[in-house]
Amino acid sequence: MAQRPARGASVVQLENGVPLFLGQLIETLRSEQTDCPADSVIVSGSPGGNAGRSDIGEAAAQHGHELLRLGYTVDQVVHDYGDLCQAITDLAHERDAPFSIDEFRTLNRCLDNAIADAVTEFSYQRDFKMATQHAVEEGERMGSFAHELRNFLHTANLAFAAAKAGNLPLFGATGAVLERSLAGLEKLIEHSIEDARIPSGDSAKWTLFSLADFINETKHAANLAAKLRGCGLVVTPVDLQLAVSGNRDLLYSALGNLIQNAFKFTQPNSDVTLNAYAVADKILIEVKDHGGGLPPGKAEQMFLPFQQFGVDKSGLGLGLSIARRSVELNDGVLSVRDIPGVGCIFTISLPRHTLMKK
Repeated sequence: MAQRPARGASVVQLENGVPLFLGQLIETLRSEQTDCPADSVIVSGSPGGNAGRSDIGEAAAQHGHELLRLGYTVDQVVHDYGDLCQAITDLAHERDAPFSIDEFRTLNRCLDNAIADAVTEFSYQRDFKMATQHAVEEGERMGSFAHELRNFLHTANLAFAAAKAGNLPLFGATGAVLERSLAGLEKLIEHSIEDARIPSGDSAKWTLFSLADFINETKHAANLAAKLRGCGLVVTPVDLQLAVSGNRDLLYSALGNLIQNAFKFTQPNSDVTLNAYAVADKILIEVKDHGGGLPPGKAEQMFLPFQQFGVDKSGLGLGLSIARRSVELNDGVLSVRDIPGVGCIFTISLPRHTLMKK
């Protein structure tokens, strides 16, 4: 066993393995030579794989549990005990110490019971671990769906309230925000139905679209949120020739989450700045807030699911996690830069493209 590739297992961690098994095997052999040989089943279990408590079974189950935690496979669990059988028979041959058929039968029974209990516990713990991981992933997926659903509904409500209060026509900018929000809700529901029928992962169609139009479209919805939060929105001009290649809906969702996050944490009567420009072969989209900065060492933790560091806990803590995944699905990178005492700058970096001149 020691000659196989190491997996970081110490003697203490594997104390329920080889050493304990050998002691129990010796105890079984000795018990079979007494006046009550049937008592050996208490130590090593009965033949034929009958279920029942035994010292070897309990130790082997613990051994299987430990091997799973250390990263072993089920094959390696079986090979542990196979190595034992080979080592014992080789040693018997080298020492010229043959053992009887009954003793060999006892060895096989102990090994058989140990392997069965070790593999059973290993499989149970592995399945439990996988089920737990699946539940976590499903929780994140449902949380992401609820988060995006709420975002679209919130924007639609803002647009409707603005149009109603100002008696605005629905063919203007406010109406366009309302229309896009309703379309986003429809797509989100359609995708969830498709995923329920045939889980298809993150298959998304890419298109080439104008960066300026994309920022302008985002600006209309952001203006409504700015008024609600009592903040200002500053959007710098964008080069009309710059373009982005990717899934527009995913990037719209990502940028929307960043802007919403900025309005949530920026100080009252301060500005949130949206800036989009090109540097070398990259297009950078920046969202800057005035939230006072981040706690020390918390920059990367912000992108983990269900993480919330601010006082406002009204959300699910999924916005930044969703934004990063959406950007990465478009071959981009989402990062954050902390300006202590001032705020944060979230930056989406995407491959640079140019619109063809007509």
